[in-house]
Amino acid sequence: MDHAPAPPAHERRRDAGATRRRLLDAARDLFAERGYEGATVREIAQRAGANQALLFRYFGSKQGLLTEVVAQGGLEQLRATRPEELFETALRSMLSSSAAGSADRSLEVYLRSIGRGDEATGTLRELGEQYQSALAALSGAEDGALRADLAMAWLLGIGLMRTVVAREPLASADPDTVCRLVVGTLDHLWSAPPESGPR
Repeated sequence: MDHAPAPPAHERRRDAGATRRRLLDAARDLFAERGYEGATVREIAQRAGANQALLFRYFGSKQGLLTEVVAQGGLEQLRATRPEELFETALRSMLSSSAAGSADRSLEVYLRSIGRGDEATGTLRELGEQYQSALAALSGAEDGALRADLAMAWLLGIGLMRTVVAREPLASADPDTVCRLVVGTLDHLWSAPPESGPR
């Protein structure tokens, strides 16, 4: 009985790379939509049109998949963005990323997953700490870490109201308008003098 010849090795590598990418994309979107705990390995593989066994072969576990999703999204954005542009870049990304297929949905994954399972918490905490560290350097003040946490709270609060609660008018507001209002106000946070202590 004749068998079709096996595809060349470079084609098999290309197919493996494409499958891996589809799994990452499916995981990113499902984690952003349902949170880490709410997205199952079966659903991720099904959405990617792949076998669950391939998911485990490429990523080792669901947690390994989350780690790579966060690394390719939020951590890559941190490496590629100047600190002074980071808040606006992250905000704009979150405002425009609620549609499946967007490149970075890390903050949505963070919002829907942090604190909902020990397995995901370490990876997501690292993402939050790296954002905080980058933002803390912007003010140069002794309380820079506090200012960074306030900025992160505002950023995540906007994401919560827009993508999770879907509260209007924020849910359908134009990203440019939101960025203009928020970033203009946030500039004061970086430049405000530190408090002199209790009076």
